[in-house]
Amino acid sequence: MASKTFTVHCSSSATSDLFPFSRCKVENYCNNFLPFSRNSSLLSPSAHPPSYTNCVSAKMASESLARVIDGKSVAKQIRKEIAAQIMTMKDAVGVVPGLAVILVGDRKDSATYVRNKKKACENVGINSCQVHLPEMCTEQEVLDSISKFNDDISVHGILVQLPLPSHMNEEKILSAIGIEKDVDGLHPLNIGRLAMRGREPLFVPCTPKGCIELLHRYGIEIKGKRAVVIGRSNIVGKPAALLLEREDATVTTVHSRTRNPEDIIRQADIIISAAGKANMVKGSWIKQGAVIIDVGINPVEDAESPQGYRLVGDVCYEEVIKVASAVTPVPGGVGPMTIAMLLSNTLTSAKRAYNFQCDLHGSTLHSF
Repeated sequence: MASKTFTVHCSSSATSDLFPFSRCKVENYCNNFLPFSRNSSLLSPSAHPPSYTNCVSAKMASESLARVIDGKSVAKQIRKEIAAQIMTMKDAVGVVPGLAVILVGDRKDSATYVRNKKKACENVGINSCQVHLPEMCTEQEVLDSISKFNDDISVHGILVQLPLPSHMNEEKILSAIGIEKDVDGLHPLNIGRLAMRGREPLFVPCTPKGCIELLHRYGIEIKGKRAVVIGRSNIVGKPAALLLEREDATVTTVHSRTRNPEDIIRQADIIISAAGKANMVKGSWIKQGAVIIDVGINPVEDAESPQGYRLVGDVCYEEVIKVASAVTPVPGGVGPMTIAMLLSNTLTSAKRAYNFQCDLHGSTLHSF
């Protein structure tokens, strides 16, 4: 880790301890196999078991009624579906989806994320390529790489690994990616379409899409529910709120200037937390039976861990599992879904480029 971390306990604390929010330390990947619609889900309710709660240990099940939303198992199933579709597409039209990743600088965390993406692509049959530019390269060099991939018909998705060095204009660089290859879903036109009723984005930011997919796969109703999103980043918070609105939830965003956030959070049926602050949300903040999607990935000191730290979410898991009806663990919740959604988006882009359609099991429905 680049900076020293400190142990955060789950005991109650004053609201002033919670703010300001730091940027959530999460990967950003994403989207569905087929063009996005607000009622989409990668599996129909009848296509999979009622829940993935078999991962809950007997001990935990005896202590709480909360379901553990197992993102790792869901992501594994999604990757299987992607691999089947890629094989069918290759056999039918001779095309393999391609993903290009641009990495600038030598941040260890960014390099790890890029390696994980490459490995995930290999596992499902997606071709991947990478451009690694030095920390002090010019903005134009990054733009030139994007332009090359925009024109390459074998590349169906382009991803610029964030964060970029401080001397670069992130908005300008992300806007240079062709909207039809914006598999990260961060192009202004895709975000704009997501925000407008009656418009459909080509891609949706990955982590928020993964959050909604988990709710779909576990059969958790969103329509008509009160939802609270904690955090308002462009990568997670804002698009998550927009996606919940598209699902007909009544949505409130809690952020660094919100007064009495615990009172607002306590009203929520569904909570998506992307604050990036360890164990911030206490069990006393949670309404009985609420559903919690914890996006936070926060390191805290742990002398018993070989690494000297462990990862925890934004919510105090030991407390909220006694109150909530369902909750994602950290790790093993949203994180695996993020990478699965990136793979899914890349496949969607390739299918759209060739007007190719097949079902989740790889059976061909239509091709050009």
